[in-house]
Order: sequence, then C-alpha cells, then structure tokens
Amino acid sequence: MSDTSPTIRWETTAFTIDLVLNEAGAICVRSILPARAKAQKSASLLFESSELPLVSVKLAGEGNTAGKTAKALVGSYLSQRLKYENHEIQKDGQVETLEINSRDAVIGILVIARLSIYGEIPALRSSATITNESKDTDITVTQLSSIAVGGLTTKSQEWYHGYTLLTATNGWFREAQWREQTLPEIGIDNDGICELPDGHSASQATFSLQSRGSFSTSSHLPMGALRSIDDKDTWLWQVENNGSWRWEIGDYKDSIYLAAGGPTGMDHNWKQVLKPGQSFSTVPVALTRVAGGVEAAFAALTDYRRQIRRPHEDNENLPIIFNDYMNCLMGDPDENKVAALLDPVAKMGAEYFVIDAGWYADDSTWWDDVGLWEPSQKRFPSGFKVLLDKIRSKGLIPGLWLEPEVVGVRSIVANRLPKEAFFQECGQRIVENGRFQLDYHHPEVRTWMDTVIHNLVVNYGAGYFKFDYNIEVTQGTDIGGSSSTGVAHLEHQRAYLSWVRSLLDRYPTLVIENCSSGGQRMEYAMLSVHSLQSTSDQQDPTLYAAIAAAMPTAVVPEQSATWAYPQPEWSDELNALSVVNSLLGRVYLSGRLDKLSPDQLGLVVEGMDVYKRIRFDLKSAHPMWPLGLPRWHDDWLSLALATKDNGIYLAIWRRGGATEKDLPLRFPNGQYPTTAKVLYPSRFETDATWNETSGMLSLKLSDTTCARLFHLL
Repeated sequence: MSDTSPTIRWETTAFTIDLVLNEAGAICVRSILPARAKAQKSASLLFESSELPLVSVKLAGEGNTAGKTAKALVGSYLSQRLKYENHEIQKDGQVETLEINSRDAVIGILVIARLSIYGEIPALRSSATITNESKDTDITVTQLSSIAVGGLTTKSQEWYHGYTLLTATNGWFREAQWREQTLPEIGIDNDGICELPDGHSASQATFSLQSRGSFSTSSHLPMGALRSIDDKDTWLWQVENNGSWRWEIGDYKDSIYLAAGGPTGMDHNWKQVLKPGQSFSTVPVALTRVAGGVEAAFAALTDYRRQIRRPHEDNENLPIIFNDYMNCLMGDPDENKVAALLDPVAKMGAEYFVIDAGWYADDSTWWDDVGLWEPSQKRFPSGFKVLLDKIRSKGLIPGLWLEPEVVGVRSIVANRLPKEAFFQECGQRIVENGRFQLDYHHPEVRTWMDTVIHNLVVNYGAGYFKFDYNIEVTQGTDIGGSSSTGVAHLEHQRAYLSWVRSLLDRYPTLVIENCSSGGQRMEYAMLSVHSLQSTSDQQDPTLYAAIAAAMPTAVVPEQSATWAYPQPEWSDELNALSVVNSLLGRVYLSGRLDKLSPDQLGLVVEGMDVYKRIRFDLKSAHPMWPLGLPRWHDDWLSLALATKDNGIYLAIWRRGGATEKDLPLRFPNGQYPTTAKVLYPSRFETDATWNETSGMLSLKLSDTTCARLFHLL
C-alpha cells in the first residue's frame, strides 16, 4: 500500500467503508464494516485490504498481469492502470451513492464505480460505467465487472479453514436448493504451499458460477455466500441480470476476493465496442455483510430487495390468485371447464382468476403456433369476453397466460414481422424447441406486443398477465448492428424490461407475474419490475415443500407465488400440506377445486382464511430456518417468518423419519416466544409443547406425510 490511511472513508448508517490506493494508484476496498459490528467493536470483522482494484476491466488484446490466470475475472493490465482521480457522494432520500472516477491515460478511458446504500440496510449495490474518452480510437471491452472486493476472509496462517461457501442449484422442478462446502473442498487453500513464488500474490485457483443465455437462473441462482464457521461474519451476494452473468471467488494476498458482474467476452461472447464518447454500464451486483450467520444475511438481502423493487399495490395487498394450470386444466381450458371452476374459486376467497396456456388455440398442438394471441372461438364459442365478464361478475379479476418473447414457427406472426425482429445466427432465424426468439431491441416487436396487450386489457378486460418464457437461447443474435452476439443479447434483455416497465406505466393497476419454466429467470432484474414470481412447475406437493421452505432465499415472501393444488383423490393431510406450501408466500391456488367434496373444500377454505389473516404481516417479515436451510431429501423441513410486530409464523413439514422433533426458536433480538398455537390445519391433532426456558418447540406429528402452520408470540 502506498499509504495506510484511507483515501476515502464513507460512513453511513449501514457501513463504514474505507477505500485506499494500491501501489499502482488504483482504488481498492480496504474494509467494509457493518455499523452494528463497529458499535460492538468486533475485531473478527476487521481485515486488511488485499490491494485488489475495485474495478476489474479487460480490453481486447489485453490479458492478465502476473498473479491470477487469464481465466480469472481479476488481475488485468487495465485494472492496474486505472488511476483514482476523485469521488463524490450523493443523497436521494434514504439512498446514498458514492461515485469514484478513475482514468487510464494510456488509451483515454474513464471508469466510474458507483456504490449505493439504502438507509440502514447492510447491503451495498455496485455497478460501473466505462467511457471511451479518446478522440479517434475505438476500444473493445471484453469484461467490466460490477464489483471486485478482496479481503473477504480475515487474515491468518490458515485463513482457508475459517469460512465455508454456500451456493444454490436451481433446476426445473427443483429450485433454490442450497449446499455448503469448505474452501479446501472447492480447491482454494494453501495446504502444501510454503510460500508463493516471487512476484505472485495468489495461486491460480478460482471457483466460479455462471449462466449463459436467456435462462438466467438455469442450473444455479446468481448468488453465493461466505460464512465464517463461528457464524460471526457472513457475506452474501446476488447478480441482478435477466441474462448472462458470472461471479467468482479466489485467493489473493492470503484472503478471499469476490468479483461479479454480467456477461464477459470469455464466457458469453460479449465484446462491447465503444467509439469515442460512447459509454457502457454494467448490471448491478448487491453485496451484504453482517456480523452474524446466514439468517441475518438473508434478512438484510430481503430488506434490500424490497427497496429496489418497483412499488405496486399487489405487493401491499397480497391478493390470492387462482390459476387453472397446475394439476388442473394443464393448458386445455374451454368455457365449460372454466365456468365449472368459478364458484369454488370464488368460495375460496380468491381475488384473481388466471386462464393459463391454451386459450388462444383450437386444439392441443399449439406449442409451435403461438404468437397471435387471439382467443380461440372453438374453445369459447359464446365469446371470450363474455367469459371474462362472467369471471368479473364473481368478484374475480381475470388474468391470462402469455409468452411475449416468442413466436411459434407455424404462427402467421412469424411472417408478419420483419426478419430482423427475430434472433438470427449466420443469416438464419434461430429456432429453439419450435419457437423463434423475438428481439425487443427492434421497435416493431415492441409495437406489435403493445397492440396485443392493449387489445387484451382494453377490449377483453384482462387485469393480470402471467408472462412465461420456455425456451433458452444461449447464442444471442448477430444482426442489428451490435458489436457481438453477447452485446445484442444484453441489449434485448434490457429492452424487454424497459417494455414491461412501459406497460406498468400505462396500466398501473395491471399485475404482471414473472415465470420461466417455473423459476428459470428468478432474479432481481426481473423481480425489481414484476410483481411476483412463479416459483416452480413441481407437481408433487411433498417435493414442492423443499422448494417452498427455501424460497425466501431467492424471492421475498410477498413476491413468491407457490402452488397450492388440492386434489379429490388425495388424503386430507396431503391436501393440507399442499396449502401449507403456499401460506408463507403468495397463495397461488389451483387444483381440481370443482371436484372436491364439501369437506375437502372446507379444508382449503380454512387455509385461505388463515392466509387472509396473516398476509399483511408477511410483507415486512424476515425468514428463518430453525432446522437449517432445507435440503431436497430432508425428512423434516422448516421455514419461519419473523414479523415486525406479530411474532413468528412457522411452517413445519414432516416427510418421513421420526415422528418427533425439537425445534429451537427465538426472535431475531434474542428473546424467546411465550406461546405456540396451531393456525392450520386445525382439524388434525397436533402434539406441540413449547418450552419457554429452553426455547424449544417439541413436536409429535402423524406418521404420514404432513405439514402444520404455527403462530408463536
């Protein structure tokens, strides 16, 4: 370090952040100390800067300096050449932003690092903007990370044994499943290395996760966490992009660094050419740090997500939504089937009735013919508007399923729009699973879909849309003047979100749900705009329990649409479990309600009544997991939501194993509840004993698969 004193000390109600210059003059994070830890003078959270530049940027033709391998996101020549010039702090209400300007005099490049904090929430949102300031030279950027921070683990001789890494797989039908690994297990440690060779500040070891293409959360959530083994220090981060992304950790100067951002040239064919005067800004990345364990980190991230989300009355009122798809009509609606569901749905107290896939097709072979979005006269001979008016007459707001980003290869729309309106590769429209991909960067696409939405909202009366997306395009598009296919893909994704925002501007009461083969685009680029998120296409309620219990790690409760789909052939315990799955999020009701017996209907109605009593507590609640983060094959699962003023709501699932379980429970402030009451289902015997002294809830449940919802005060 050129100086031990900070170049910038940024003191906020959430953090004290020190930034310094390394020997090359590049700005680096020296420390990020949560305000709570500062007040407690927590020595375990202090660390020395790793001298890693805050901005990690690469240009075409330039690789890395000595240190990390060229595959790593850090260590580039340009990152070291960027010299700090000045900074500015801006305030807008509770949002405080630090902008840091750095320049490269060799080529003529300005990079602005932008760090934002939202009040007292210990979360830092980071992005960067690069500008070509040269007079006559184009530059080609192949990487611009949103953040790079070193020194995440405290320095010691065996620093690699003090922390574990948490990541989340996210498959179709198996979303948000977290796993924990030690740093040596992922190949990051110094065992056997007495001393790094001269001139080397790190090994070549890295661990990274990434996604390429239009399914932004296929395989993994764009998240990660570092947890100290004593639970006194936790870092948690998320990348906010509805397309490609990458984050990486590795060793540097005897500690761990994090670098994260959107697409890169190496991973996603992203090469952004900037002419003189042109700029590019990265996708946001959020980083939290707490003086505690993963529950405290997820609480902070939950508060942050609520801050960056577009305000909508849907997230204040949490209405019950019925959708006719899952374990119900399954994409085969008609006016008689829908009409048969109306009375039982209204009896449930639902507030929206969504007609899912199939309403636009005369038969079931509609997959590769979508795109016109006109209702089928064969399915609805009495008139589609007549049916939607009938839905409204029952006190329900009608909604429709739509895939606004695709056109089937057999659709007449495929020939109505110009060829340039579709993703292409080498002069051919890209075909994926019988569909063409629309490019929302093209103005005729937005004009066409504006017409479709106007027709369905104004002429038919739709007040809700489930925007689904069921193909994954990995290669982007090579037309439209973009400098690479990865750049064109990102431009499309940003244009798509801009279009969704424009719909909400025009129709402010319209509710738009985000869905993508369940949760394959379940991240906060999409969820900062859309009201709620479809969490899975899982049809087995017992398996769904593991998803429901984990969902607050990915989505705040008031945006988390989780299916409850009772069936006439299921036992009462299984139907109740299906309802419990949805009660600590957004009730997303389906199933054959029209075929349930009066007694079965009564069981579901009880669950909906409970939800209406507790839902207003959920929108400010924080998640807890008394049995630890859920795992796919666990016999017992738990999810608790700690509310602001009304105690704790606790969901428990027993899927096998022992019939008895003790659960440790306390409020986030360390105090214990005094009472525990079963909220749902009330008709089944539940042996529950609350021990205020030990803070344990002792349960004995049926030896069949079952679930319960408790209220602890």
